[in-house]
Amino acid sequence: MPDPYSLDEIRQYWTDQAKQHGQSYAASWSDHYAVELEIRELLKYLTDGDKVLDVGCANGYSTIAFAAQRKLDIRGLDYIPEMIDQAHLHLADVQARLRGKANFAVGNITDLSGEPSGAYDKVVVIRVLINLGDWANQLKGLQECARVLKPGGLLLLSEATVQGWQQMNRFRGEWQLSQIGMPPFNLYLDQDQVIEGAKPDLELVELSNFSSTYFVGSRVLKPLLVKALGLDIDVANPEMEWNRWFASLPAAGDYGTQKLFIFRKT
Repeated sequence: MPDPYSLDEIRQYWTDQAKQHGQSYAASWSDHYAVELEIRELLKYLTDGDKVLDVGCANGYSTIAFAAQRKLDIRGLDYIPEMIDQAHLHLADVQARLRGKANFAVGNITDLSGEPSGAYDKVVVIRVLINLGDWANQLKGLQECARVLKPGGLLLLSEATVQGWQQMNRFRGEWQLSQIGMPPFNLYLDQDQVIEGAKPDLELVELSNFSSTYFVGSRVLKPLLVKALGLDIDVANPEMEWNRWFASLPAAGDYGTQKLFIFRKT
């Protein structure tokens, strides 16, 4: 695997993503159906009337999707100014059609000093902690999210985990498929470390393996079929009916790298 990126290199990577992809879902993840699957899962925990903070919102693609389907008061923060620029442009185009209200600003999950303590019913974090370089920063981000939550509020943390990644690669290995590496700009979470580190402010309510079926379909079965049949197909292409179908199926197993932690503030 390539050497992990420094924090400066991670910041530059996401700045480049914002410039390259603009308002597209691909600014945060190139896998369209995985993004939509994630949005559907998170919507289960967002209800009309919620005041929500979406920390590390990238270009606001998911933030705006939440406000389109729920009557929320949602605020999106990201530490990349170019991402927030794109979020503002997108919001200006769709604001009149939203069910809820949305606004965006530059902000960093490790220092939410601009946000008052106990202000939010829900805090959403989507693939943010994995971009912070080390556990010390990841823990600081967790603690800041807990601080801005109301007592009894929910932290909805959708992140890639070491356990899910290893389990998926074990499945691949049984069928002599090569191991999928961790991107150099990511440090996947140890789910046990996160659950323990969140205490005493945050209590785990549920750990949802929502992406498991999709990862089996797209990261195991699809490349296995291509290999067995000798087909000239780009297995990494997410814009295929195969991916769309697997994203529509119920989750089963624990083979998804991406998991949703549902924490309640004590």
